[in-house]
Amino acid sequence: MSSEPIADYALLSDCCSAALVSAAGSVDWLCFPRFDSPSVFGRILGPEAGFWLVRPAGRHSSTRRYLGPTMVLETTHTAPGGRLTVTDALVLGDGKRGHDLGADSPGTLLRQVVCTEGSVDVEVVLSARPDYGLARPLMSPAEGGILFRAGDSALFFSTPVPFELTGDNALARVSLRAGDGLGFALHFQARGNGKPVFWSQADIARRLEDTVQGWTSWSEMHQNYQGPWQELVAASGRILQALSYYPTGAIVAAPTTSLPEVAGGTRNWDYRYSWIRDASMTLQALWVAACPDEAGKFFQFLSTAAAAQLAGGEELQIMFGVGGERELPERELTHLPGWRGSSPVRVGNGAWNQRQLDVYGELLDAAATLPEYLAELEPETRGFLTNAADAAAARWRDADHGIWEVRGERRHYLHSKLLCWVAVDRAISLAGLLQAEDKVPAWTETRDRIAASIRSEGWNDAAKAYTQSYGSADLDASALMLSIVGFLPPDDPGILATIEAIEQRLTDSRGLVYRYRSEDGIPGEEGTFLLCTFWLAHALALAGRTERARAVFERAAAFATDLGLLAEEVAPDSGELLGNFPQAFSHIGLVNAAWAISEAEARSGRE
Repeated sequence: MSSEPIADYALLSDCCSAALVSAAGSVDWLCFPRFDSPSVFGRILGPEAGFWLVRPAGRHSSTRRYLGPTMVLETTHTAPGGRLTVTDALVLGDGKRGHDLGADSPGTLLRQVVCTEGSVDVEVVLSARPDYGLARPLMSPAEGGILFRAGDSALFFSTPVPFELTGDNALARVSLRAGDGLGFALHFQARGNGKPVFWSQADIARRLEDTVQGWTSWSEMHQNYQGPWQELVAASGRILQALSYYPTGAIVAAPTTSLPEVAGGTRNWDYRYSWIRDASMTLQALWVAACPDEAGKFFQFLSTAAAAQLAGGEELQIMFGVGGERELPERELTHLPGWRGSSPVRVGNGAWNQRQLDVYGELLDAAATLPEYLAELEPETRGFLTNAADAAAARWRDADHGIWEVRGERRHYLHSKLLCWVAVDRAISLAGLLQAEDKVPAWTETRDRIAASIRSEGWNDAAKAYTQSYGSADLDASALMLSIVGFLPPDDPGILATIEAIEQRLTDSRGLVYRYRSEDGIPGEEGTFLLCTFWLAHALALAGRTERARAVFERAAAFATDLGLLAEEVAPDSGELLGNFPQAFSHIGLVNAAWAISEAEARSGRE
């Protein structure tokens, strides 16, 4: 089973698919041609599921970084006899810049190896195992490289040096001296889409440099945040962009499946889909960390995927495949043992058909944050947003599964009621843009009714806080959203008491926040949630407690890796990162909390 710490992985992206590269130089996760496609390399979930290793033979130490404001990884290996750099990238479309980042991405992983000092023996092992390790491709030498064929797809491996083909592996060992370099490229192609593609060394070098320039152009055009933790916010903005699927505008929650919420546990889910909630929150975070010019494309994606549902009186589906697919049936891959024995490994997500009423509010809240991007929306998209507000107004009294997708009975979750309030509140502010002024009186009446319900039913005298659901004394970090979304003033006694209760009774020994501690119908424990910890920092900043907010923020941000990546959770015992990686939610929380603290400190300085 894989034992590599989750934090040791780096993310590569071409805004269509993703790869994870370990600190040891092994690509242990790669899906082609989409984020949610079956893996080509999946060793992070099982030793027989494929990998691509490039490293010095023998003893060495390593450091790594992203090249400037990009998602191109450079790893420097220092061996007794010399030094080696390995530069890794998922190739962007040729010449694509700025808003076109991700267009025409060719489905190609590049690895360029250069000896910069002395001499180094380099070990290269490529074990392609498509379909989550189930397929054993036929390997054959070809002019310019190696051809791998499996099922309805093929992989073309461009290499300037010969490889030994043995078993499932292609092996090479090469001696390099200072100034020597090698470029390798692995291309994906669906069967029947043309002749094999092999790139020359000049092609590889040029496309690598073009990819660096592509990411640099996006960062220069989009990233303008100036404030505390500027580098972390900028890195988070790039990571969120890396989780976007350019062809449709969808945004995935994470690029991986089944990295567990506790090592050896069963809380292992597939996050390679586009949740309305996560994607909407990503757009808001990009408003701070970058420039969400992709907002219109995302709203158009949703209106295409889901408009007919709302127009027909159905509930809004909570998630979609990156191509707009609606059914995402969950199944278990029993041949994979999982990361550190965390099974089952799942693909698909059984929550796809849950009722989660908060999605209406997340969607309208994102739209209200970005009104300048709505002016040119198609009439169908405006109608979709209007229908979403109407659906929230009609359904807010219903029980649901809540933001945390509890796989048990539906309940009257406070957060769901709150976000229905957000949906109609934001729709009122957008009524002119949505050409829905006639609906404002009814929306206003509904907003007042939801507010009265939350105030009377959401507070629990025994807990002395707003709690998880009506009639429950269980704390839930999502109650912090009461002030973050503007329902309650940030200095309201009720929200201040809730902040105190969560900080005192819903944290671990490090001060990191759990989502909740109540029974949720799923076996096993989980770690603390980084998003929830950033929510606490955000709420404290809004309340003017900027010193405490900074302390909480830095507590959570300290778990960013050397490359600025965050997972979903932190193990309460070991402090290891847990869950799918990197996790959009965590980076969203970081960006928004940093901005809130920055704004609060600026206000304090003006007073």
